[in-house]
Amino acid sequence: MSFTGQYRIAAVVPKLHLADPEANAKAIFNLYEKATRKGAAIVCFPELALTGASCGDLFRQTHLQQAVQTQLLWLIKKTAGNSSALVVGLPLDGFNCVAVIQNGQLCGIVRKNALSAQEQRFFAPANEQPAVFQTEGLTFGILHGANAFFHAPALATRGAHLLIHFSAELETVGRQEERRLMIQAQSARLHAMNVFLPSSGWESVADGLYGGAPLMAVDGHLVAEGERFARNDQILFGDFVPAWLETRRDNWLPCPPEPKVEMAKLPDVKNDIPALKLPKLPFVPETGDFSDEILAIQANALANRVEHTQAKRLVLGLSGGLDSTLALLVCVRCCDILKKKHDFILAVTMPGMGTTGRTKGNATQLAKELGAELREIDIRPSVRKHFKDIGHDEASHNVVYENAQARERTQILMDLANGLGGLHIGTGDLSEIALGWCTYNGDHMAMYGVNGSVPKTLIRAVVEQVAQKSTPKVAAILRDINATPVSPELLPGEQKTESIIGNYDLHDFFLYFFLKYQETPERILALAESVFQDDYPKTLIKGCLQTFLKRFFTQQFKRNAMPDGPKVTEIDLSPRTDWQMPSDASLKAWLL
Repeated sequence: MSFTGQYRIAAVVPKLHLADPEANAKAIFNLYEKATRKGAAIVCFPELALTGASCGDLFRQTHLQQAVQTQLLWLIKKTAGNSSALVVGLPLDGFNCVAVIQNGQLCGIVRKNALSAQEQRFFAPANEQPAVFQTEGLTFGILHGANAFFHAPALATRGAHLLIHFSAELETVGRQEERRLMIQAQSARLHAMNVFLPSSGWESVADGLYGGAPLMAVDGHLVAEGERFARNDQILFGDFVPAWLETRRDNWLPCPPEPKVEMAKLPDVKNDIPALKLPKLPFVPETGDFSDEILAIQANALANRVEHTQAKRLVLGLSGGLDSTLALLVCVRCCDILKKKHDFILAVTMPGMGTTGRTKGNATQLAKELGAELREIDIRPSVRKHFKDIGHDEASHNVVYENAQARERTQILMDLANGLGGLHIGTGDLSEIALGWCTYNGDHMAMYGVNGSVPKTLIRAVVEQVAQKSTPKVAAILRDINATPVSPELLPGEQKTESIIGNYDLHDFFLYFFLKYQETPERILALAESVFQDDYPKTLIKGCLQTFLKRFFTQQFKRNAMPDGPKVTEIDLSPRTDWQMPSDASLKAWLL
């Protein structure tokens, strides 16, 4: 039984062939036909679906541009005889565009009008209003760009019943829930059908993971949601009746512009910082089980890199510390995603000059319990040979003594990975990257780093949540690792990182407000003194902030050469996508 005026919309996120327009066009057309056979009137594909959104400077290559034009013409020709619309993202003539195609005709091109700073390297911003397309019984609008949600009301007042959002943004913890709420709320407020189209999870994972989970909501009700990090094509269908939405808009009246009313400056609360109710651990969600989402982002990104490189093994150094523990948990989850046995992982413990029985024992037991292959390689003989070769006195426990061990470990892991056709997985975390607390071309380097956007305080919380869901034996190991003082274990005797550079609770607090809100050092100090007044004396907090600022500025050269890795939290220090600064910037203006 047919119902006049009822339309079916398909949101499709195909498996992407990065920088291969021909392969993508074929996949797009096959899925378009599949959707239309099921009654879809409009079939939507993601932003830049013909190439992928993560092509970088390849967008500027003439060869890629010509291939896109050829495949656009092919798609137009292939849709002849089919009245269903095909809506697809593509780069065209230097713009980030969306093409609307129907029955062998190009109905229109919508060019993105609000670009991020990164996008402006490859595309020009369009100087035009968002487009509205009208067919008999249905009007729809294309929302494209950073201001998409702000343009939606204007399209609705122009009669659009269907609003299609195109977005190429990386997944971060909690972001999918925000999108879901925004899509539902906007569809309710505008009495519309809202379709959210993310980029494919098969985009490059050099600096983050795209979720690939489309969303559909009608008049405030979520009608369909795709699977995040799906490893196959996704097609979502949603039906709606535009006439029903139009009746809900009967009370809409055109509103005249409001006159401006001049007011005096409002009072500022200057001395009541405690009223802000700031958390001590701002990176750690205050409620819920967040460990699964964090591990899912890390592990799916790693799985994509494994498949792309056809890696035969995962190789990581397992120290018995927090960072390598999280990396091992990520590798285990990656194996589960790829349906590989856990002995696909080679965990290498490499005792050195400061290795303790506690950390070595925890590393050994954890690897065995999780099913990874474990190998022990004592680095002390080779490091001592290296000291002799370069004329270093082993009694001098200086930076050479420490860094030689870190570089020897990295050399071993890299060479093992090469010999096995595998990937060396980096373990360094966001806190260490911010402070430069790593050895350049030692633990600083890897073939793929999975923890680079996860700070130390959040790692500790994730490990605890995983322990709560683990077997008693694994849980006991994880909790002992959490209870072990953080240490590089590069010197004989006890060596505690936080005794040298300061407490990670403080450093992560500084990092959060310095990067997320771009707060001044003076304000950060005042905030920290308020939050940690019962934990640390003011002199210690100020000293720790000075250390943070000095190390953050002087260690940028390490971040400029950091390996690929997924963005997990909203704060990341990748020089390619998130944080760019000169290595020789002066910190004088920031010191208190």
